[in-house]
Amino acid sequence: MRNDRELPTPPPVAGRVLDADLELLDRQILDPDGVPISAVDDLELSTPADLARLDPQHPPVVQALLTGPILMTRIFGGRLPESRFIRIPWSIVTRVGTVVSVGAAADSLDASWAERWMRDHVISRIPGGRHDPE
Repeated sequence: MRNDRELPTPPPVAGRVLDADLELLDRQILDPDGVPISAVDDLELSTPADLARLDPQHPPVVQALLTGPILMTRIFGGRLPESRFIRIPWSIVTRVGTVVSVGAAADSLDASWAERWMRDHVISRIPGGRHDPE
């Protein structure tokens, strides 16, 4: 049976509306120089404090991109404790496309500590590991 009623027009939203699953999750995060930082593993969302449930009039707002060591949780299931996630504030995101670009250098963010540690303690000890190949 067909319903001839019109659907209500969605309310205008300030800012950009994103489909988080399609446009943010599992995307690579790059710094301004194109250096990989990490991948988006989860999002930290907020809604106005007075709302107990999601309301189309007040959609959630992205506060931070979350990244962390989640490989084992993807293999065995479960979820990391909140304290294990590293937060990248949404305020430093400059572009969302095939990658998520941020306006801060990779070395200045906690999310790249594993890359820096690997570079400084493992790769640099390999002969030729201290410079780019020619």
